[in-house]
Amino acid sequence: MRTEQEIFLDLTQLCLSPGYVHAVAFICFKDNIVRYANEITPEDLLSKYSWDRLIRTEMTTLVGLLLKAEINYELPPTNVVQTYIDDSYRLMEELHESMSRGIFDGLTVERVQEHKYNPFSEGNALREPIFYSGESAYSFQFRDFAVKKYTNDNVWLEQNKGFSIESARNVVLAFCIVQNQNLTNTQDRLKELPPSEWTFLPGFSVTTEQVAAQSGMSESLVRQVLEAFAVPEGERNGEFQSLHDFNIANATPLLRKDGDTFLLFEQYSLVQALYDSPFFWMGADPGYAPIAMQNRGRFTENFAKEKLEKVFGKDRVFPDVIIYESKATQVTDIDVLVLFGNRAIVLQAKSKRLTLEARKGNDGKLKDDFQKSVQDAYDQAFESAKCLTNPKFDLIGADREKLQSPKHLKEIYIFCVVSDFYPALTFQARQFLKHSETSLIRPPIVTDIFALDAMTEMLESPLQFLSYVNRRTNYSEKLYVPDELTALSYHLKCNLWLSDEYNFVRLWDDISCDLDAAMTVRRDNIPGKRTPDGILTKCAGTTLEKILKDIESKPDGRTLDFGFTVLTFNEPTFRRLSDGIDQLAEMTLCDGKQHNFSIGCTPASTGVTVHCNLYPMREAADSLRTHCENRKYMQKADTWFGISIDPQDKTVRFGLELDSKWKKDAQKDQVTRDIFHRLARSEGNIGRNDKCPCGSGLKYKKCGMIQ
Repeated sequence: MRTEQEIFLDLTQLCLSPGYVHAVAFICFKDNIVRYANEITPEDLLSKYSWDRLIRTEMTTLVGLLLKAEINYELPPTNVVQTYIDDSYRLMEELHESMSRGIFDGLTVERVQEHKYNPFSEGNALREPIFYSGESAYSFQFRDFAVKKYTNDNVWLEQNKGFSIESARNVVLAFCIVQNQNLTNTQDRLKELPPSEWTFLPGFSVTTEQVAAQSGMSESLVRQVLEAFAVPEGERNGEFQSLHDFNIANATPLLRKDGDTFLLFEQYSLVQALYDSPFFWMGADPGYAPIAMQNRGRFTENFAKEKLEKVFGKDRVFPDVIIYESKATQVTDIDVLVLFGNRAIVLQAKSKRLTLEARKGNDGKLKDDFQKSVQDAYDQAFESAKCLTNPKFDLIGADREKLQSPKHLKEIYIFCVVSDFYPALTFQARQFLKHSETSLIRPPIVTDIFALDAMTEMLESPLQFLSYVNRRTNYSEKLYVPDELTALSYHLKCNLWLSDEYNFVRLWDDISCDLDAAMTVRRDNIPGKRTPDGILTKCAGTTLEKILKDIESKPDGRTLDFGFTVLTFNEPTFRRLSDGIDQLAEMTLCDGKQHNFSIGCTPASTGVTVHCNLYPMREAADSLRTHCENRKYMQKADTWFGISIDPQDKTVRFGLELDSKWKKDAQKDQVTRDIFHRLARSEGNIGRNDKCPCGSGLKYKKCGMIQ
């Protein structure tokens, strides 16, 4: 079996073959171009998750090797191009197999028998998931977030590069629009040409004049931007001697073809270079590097703050919170703190990247990078979370005003967020992160700003956002996903809930195509559905959805927990509860009496009781509490929620939560037995195992009834 380096050398020779550039153009068109008609759909994007295609890192490898000599643009015979293509796929597959063997290096019977031995904790085994990890960011996120990232560096950019970050972003956008048009035109022209003249290369070629016309900017300015992201003339990518070496095609993805014509094989590489490269330009200036680093850190924190404000509002999001034990003793600080009812989010942001040495499998660098990027952030966040519930600590906001310490917190969520693409971040977090949890502090979510952006874009409601975070953290050990976008997309489609009978669940990344389509529609203004069919669409417009929004407007711990419970319901149960509330309100308005509705959830050991009446507040509260206590006992549930609904506008008057382990009680047995017999007589002697008269189809003992 050949070594990785032997395969890499063969791949190098292949890429230097005469006219190989036409094979690259074909492979890129086949594997990376998404085609759709009228509206983009998730099905249109499924092909990019095919195991048969080359991913971006593989394509960039081919382009990087192509640069090792002057590119020969002569079109070879069709059979030669086909051989180039076949050999490319064959060698890339062999390369993948060779790298995958890294997990077995150093594997012995003795090591396998070690109780705590984990082969994935070693650098050589992580090279494969790092190289073949999916992209954590959408192309439009790199493109548009670059402006936010470097806006404070515009003076340096204009003085040293001759353009602002806004101009660079507009040129890149125009370039991609023109290239899409060129690719469409090229595909149409191929129909009129004999197969011997077929090539997609013209579609990947764009001129300065075309970009200037599309952007409305001067050709000289466009040229300055494009040249900044183009491979320098005469550059032969000498450092790229093995798969994980520096590849100049990543930093400068544009290839100069002739004069003012540039080649780009992957638009994703260009927008990522727009997001990444300016920092390295500025880092090479010793006098400006510290300022660039400071701006980079500020961008990450501000970005996270703005995204969380979109969900929770500015009055519940607090940046730069300092925690003091006394006036003179600062304990720690929080980059962004969210306080919403009885929940809190502690977010720590970092700007550390995964270095080249770490990507090569250097154990020490891998763990050092992870320590600085994630572990340090988590340790600080966990220390801060512990302080939140201790009254001896003072929280001082960015305005130097003291924040009101949160009381009666039920859960604290920790977010560790990085600002750059960090390959295999979710995988590395499972292997390396040392974390703790308490009854209040949940396991952390380790992610990047791109996933945080998608979460806050799709889950704009505080209840929806926190409900997802609650379940995502509860399943942190049970659920395996390649990245956070996969988990989010699954939740949007299916409502993330995993039965206790499963101890390990793996989701493949093709589930993300629903989220991919929705985000593309929203950010690139492409026709299509803005929201995937699922939890955000199936129950839209119902009375219960309006009640949840009412709860969010005045978050109280008791009603919030009711909201979280309701959001775990499947669609039939959600609609049954919503329809039941409508029926209660109608009945109360008709006869002026109290009516109620209960739903028990046996697997979750919880349930909900809804009261609708015109009683004074105290009388209504006593009635609801008594009913909930009895229903909780009858159900043998550990928790039970009750809400009182105003029959006039179907808003929540108040709520309660009973939270205690169920235990047998002789007095309660007698009380609930009497209640059951009374209800059974009123409903025509219904047995515990008979179907409930509410129409749910469930047995009476597992459901409830409208009275």
